[in-house]
Amino acid sequence: MTDDLLRLVKARRQELGLSFHSLAAASVDVESGGVVTKGWLYRLETGAPVIAPSAEVLAALAVGLRLELARLQEAAAAQFFGLRLPWEASGEAAEWLAALEVLPDRQRRALLDLVQVMAKDR
Repeated sequence: MTDDLLRLVKARRQELGLSFHSLAAASVDVESGGVVTKGWLYRLETGAPVIAPSAEVLAALAVGLRLELARLQEAAAAQFFGLRLPWEASGEAAEWLAALEVLPDRQRRALLDLVQVMAKDR
């Protein structure tokens, strides 16, 4: 099994400068009624046994982490169920494309050249 959700949550929590307590307090989805507990977050990030999150918990976590719900769903599906979406269907591909759009043509071309060189090494 992978630790996709663990890595995503930990990195984003640290990026936002949130403690387990403050993230849990911010992770409330009023639509679904989902909440995230400090204990669940701690167990997730430390690799302790943890129950797979429900759709409501993921929705609440998306609110607290200020992330697209789809990213959390993909990470949870990979970590808890071994499911992976094709790269083209994932939110990751859309994020890459959005980031590329803001680069000047010269930088986009240089990045493409770099990716092509790296792909040949495989």
